[in-house]
Amino acid sequence: MRIVISCSHGAAEEELRSLYAWLLAVPPARRHAGLALGASQPPELHHQGELVDILSLVLGSGFSAGSFSLALATWRATRPQEPVIRVERPDGVGITLTNVTPGEAERLVRLLGGESAPDSESEPSG
Repeated sequence: MRIVISCSHGAAEEELRSLYAWLLAVPPARRHAGLALGASQPPELHHQGELVDILSLVLGSGFSAGSFSLALATWRATRPQEPVIRVERPDGVGITLTNVTPGEAERLVRLLGGESAPDSESEPSG
């Protein structure tokens, strides 16, 4: 399953690049997750390049939802200010994570495991 991660922190691109580098240091993620930085919107006319505002990756048997959840929580704990992260499944259902807690990690794993709404904060985007 391909998931998309976004950040609503003021330095979103910097935070996503940091998470990308962090995940590249996790051997199963580097080998199996198909990590990619990208833009949710096409570049504006007359602008060079695109704004990086999403990180996508693939979850499966090589890199599971539990492994991703643990890597994400560990990375967020290293940040000077915990960035607010949104994780979305292909169907648009997602969860916004605001704290590094076991409860958030559990909700994330349930969402990525296929639950339609693991809590009241999960909602389709768009």
